[in-house]
Amino acid sequence: MESRCENCIVRQFNSLRAMTKDELKKVSDSKVYKKIKKGDPLFEEGEKLDGVFCVRDGVSKLSKLSTNGKDQVVKLATKGSVIGQRSVIAEEHTNLSAVAVNDMEVCFVPKENILSTLQRNPDFAIEVLRHMAHDLKEADDVIVNMSQKTVKQRVAEAFLYLKQNFGEDNKGFLRLTLSREDIANVVGTATESCIRIISEFKKKGYLDTSGKKIKIADERGLKDLAQGF
Repeated sequence: MESRCENCIVRQFNSLRAMTKDELKKVSDSKVYKKIKKGDPLFEEGEKLDGVFCVRDGVSKLSKLSTNGKDQVVKLATKGSVIGQRSVIAEEHTNLSAVAVNDMEVCFVPKENILSTLQRNPDFAIEVLRHMAHDLKEADDVIVNMSQKTVKQRVAEAFLYLKQNFGEDNKGFLRLTLSREDIANVVGTATESCIRIISEFKKKGYLDTSGKKIKIADERGLKDLAQGF
């Protein structure tokens, strides 16, 4: 029963919450539950999607390949996110790639369910528009940050974002562990530069590390740095 859309708490975080009970039952009858291993793709940039992915658990990085062959991570899709919605509605090939950052559980919903519900249910259509508008706002913020903030400020913001959105374990380390390359791709810099900045942050007492794990040791200092103080 927990896997049924009408009983799933996750849908409260996305546009599916505006569907009626009958519409949710139809989605439940047609969706496919999938487990995605860490590092495996949900889809590649340029694919034509036959549906959307609703994240039940885990995190996916959404990235775009630049002309110089470097990945730019534009978003982390977490529990409750619907991935591929824009491409399906616009009937376009995907503009981004989606890769699992850790082991994931997702539900794949065929596009027929999404498109037919859009035509019949205005509340669902409004919810979809709201979520797409929110994504555009986030994209605007990324553009401003990339153009107006230094790399050090963006790295500091990245760690603060990870703490705020994913929390810490019982030892104070960030619960979501991103590779140094992923962090570099989030902030738009070379991996080598990101490693040097993390090392500098450690020397200044902002961060502490244990292997791949990272702990924010001085949150106030990191916030001041991110804000340019």
